[in-house]
Amino acid sequence: MQQLLQQAQQMQQQLMDAQQELADSEVTGQAGNGLVTVVLTGDGSVKSLAIDPSVVDPSDVETLQDLVIGAFEDAHRALSELATRTMGPLAGGLSSGLGLPGF
Repeated sequence: MQQLLQQAQQMQQQLMDAQQELADSEVTGQAGNGLVTVVLTGDGSVKSLAIDPSVVDPSDVETLQDLVIGAFEDAHRALSELATRTMGPLAGGLSSGLGLPGF
């Protein structure tokens, strides 16, 4: 039972470390070959948004809107992949269980 408790504590610490690593990370998403770029922090907050002046056309706002949405979607995809890489091994360890029924 002591060994099981130690394993659980180790997994909890690894999970906390992975969560902190993810929170400290940043991902970048872009659209239009880099004309619009979004940087998100690991918790999904927007750190920056950059728009190339060449895509700012008052008569075609829809294209700019589409590019901004595309950059955000790309950044969220990158964040999801990062979370899977960072947390995935730990989630797998949890799902493999502790050798007890129902865990």
